[in-house]
Amino acid sequence: MWDSIKTFASEFFVTGDPLIYGADVAIALTLIAVVFVLTYFKKWMWLWREWLTTVDHKRIGIMYVLASLLMLFRGGMDALLMRTQLAVPDNQFLTPEHYNAIFTTHGVIMILFMAMPLMFGLFNLVVPLQIGARDVAFPFLNSLSFWLFFWGAMLFNLSFVIGGSPDAGWLAYPPLSELSHSPGVGQNFYIWGIQISGIGSLMTGINFIVTILKMRAPGMKLMKMPMFSWSVLSSSLTIILAFPILTVTLFLLWLDRFMGAHFFTLDGGGNPMMYINLIWMWGHPEVYIVVLPAFGIFSEVTATFAKKRLFGYKSMVFALMSISVVSFFTWAHHFFTMGSGANVNAFFAVSTMIIAIPTGVKVFNWLFTMFRGRITFKTPMMWSIAFIPCFVVGGMTGVLLSVAPADFQFHNSYFLIAHFHQVLIGGVVFGYFAGLYYWWPKVTGFMLNEHLGKWAFWLWNIGFYVCFMPQYVLGLMGMTRRVNAYGWDRGWWELNLVSTVGGFLMGLAFLFQVWQIVHSMKFFQKAPADPWGGRTLEWSIPSPAPAYNFATVPVVHERDSWWEEKLRREQGHPPTPTPPIEPIHMPGNSGIPFIKSFFWFIAGFGFVFNWLWMAIPGMIGVVVCMLVHSFTYNNEYYIPAEEVIRTEAEMRGTV
Repeated sequence: MWDSIKTFASEFFVTGDPLIYGADVAIALTLIAVVFVLTYFKKWMWLWREWLTTVDHKRIGIMYVLASLLMLFRGGMDALLMRTQLAVPDNQFLTPEHYNAIFTTHGVIMILFMAMPLMFGLFNLVVPLQIGARDVAFPFLNSLSFWLFFWGAMLFNLSFVIGGSPDAGWLAYPPLSELSHSPGVGQNFYIWGIQISGIGSLMTGINFIVTILKMRAPGMKLMKMPMFSWSVLSSSLTIILAFPILTVTLFLLWLDRFMGAHFFTLDGGGNPMMYINLIWMWGHPEVYIVVLPAFGIFSEVTATFAKKRLFGYKSMVFALMSISVVSFFTWAHHFFTMGSGANVNAFFAVSTMIIAIPTGVKVFNWLFTMFRGRITFKTPMMWSIAFIPCFVVGGMTGVLLSVAPADFQFHNSYFLIAHFHQVLIGGVVFGYFAGLYYWWPKVTGFMLNEHLGKWAFWLWNIGFYVCFMPQYVLGLMGMTRRVNAYGWDRGWWELNLVSTVGGFLMGLAFLFQVWQIVHSMKFFQKAPADPWGGRTLEWSIPSPAPAYNFATVPVVHERDSWWEEKLRREQGHPPTPTPPIEPIHMPGNSGIPFIKSFFWFIAGFGFVFNWLWMAIPGMIGVVVCMLVHSFTYNNEYYIPAEEVIRTEAEMRGTV
């Protein structure tokens, strides 16, 4: 029996790699520390009552952001491990198998478990406040969406220490992802971690479409809506059209692996090219899903810190919505090299070039917004300005890749790696950092240290260019993707070493950001309601926003309504009268989303190991939670008017 246990443990846990053992120890110590702190300070009920069961969009947004920053650390460590391996020729730091697992998990984590939750966190923190709503349309669904993402991410990350990480690439092309080439459970972790998380993403898209279309403040027509909310609408529309494709594709791959189907296996009558078409029909819109909200952030930040109305509002709206549509007609440029034919290649080359036009329109609009503006160089504005040259270079290299004959040379090289990171870091990460710095005072109620923020900014930017500019040259020199080692005779090592130095500079920049947050919490500087001179409704309420957001629902008469209201007051006009404060209806907390998502985790873990004895009870738990929620009535409450008046007086300092 003891031998059976040892055999099972050796197969169940990842063994034989000192890096994995170090991770095991770090995970164990972290869990022990968390349990100790919560127990010592008697915070278990506080954690359950205030966070695990909350349906408040602001707290859900904070949890999204915290989870995404944790995933940024994990994905960033993967990147540094890869850059360490490639720093010098003939390096033995990582085995080929470990390297394959790391570049697979790095891509999945950074796109699906870092960029997506960071985006959803900003959706939750900002959109209801911008449109004058007290919450999202479906608060319960919002909580369920977060916990599905969370447990899906935890399931995927477990593969690092249990069973083994997937190693077929971040998009899991067959036949590498089929049982014939990936017989272990790593690919099952990939399928079910993304599947569970993806269901939550689809729910979030639905939730914010309804929120924006149905819950805007009175008078806020669509063409008076803030640009960030427009970007969220365009991104959410893309989500609900793209993510069902991912769900079906991964389900078909699971049927291949679990039930012996042959959708993507040539020897069984299937076709792996069908998988590649399907995954990129989701994958390319996904790139725009995460970058569209960044465009909205830059629009808000640029207008605020230039102290000017956004130039070309209608053209910006048209650009956002057109990108959302055209993004579904460009996917085949990811496999120009696979022999689709001249006509197909020509169509997708032209569509890829066309999508660059609305992107260019936005860049010119931001430049014209800044033109003759009274620009204040605070940290959010610095990130926005840094984005423009970075994204322009990324866009130009993207147009180069859209030319099919040129792509035959560039496609499988580090030129593509450099381009992809140029637009994803320079567009998405820079954009979300700008948004976090911009809305941080509104969310937390305190200001971040500007000096440390600028140190982090410069280290990030210098590190970025030092890391990725050499990779364009390496690609042109013939260095291909997924290479884990190379010889001294290639002539690549100097540029690879420089690139690795840049990667570690970005890691240092992230540490500066952590230091900035801790320092700012220690030397607490209370944030005023409107620290930047904002233009939209969220800056009209106290910082941090109260549970009910608005004491009275605002009435909007024009775009940039808060800015216009401030101008009227400066001209001596009295504040716009508001109706008397009345009791406010609020949704009640619920533990069902957390419990239901945990049952999804149990079912997913069972499916990973083909343990039906675990998967079936997990799915039964999901169904039971659905039934319990169906028969839950009156899970809401009212905040008395007197309490609202008292809260407003305390937060505005008028007591």
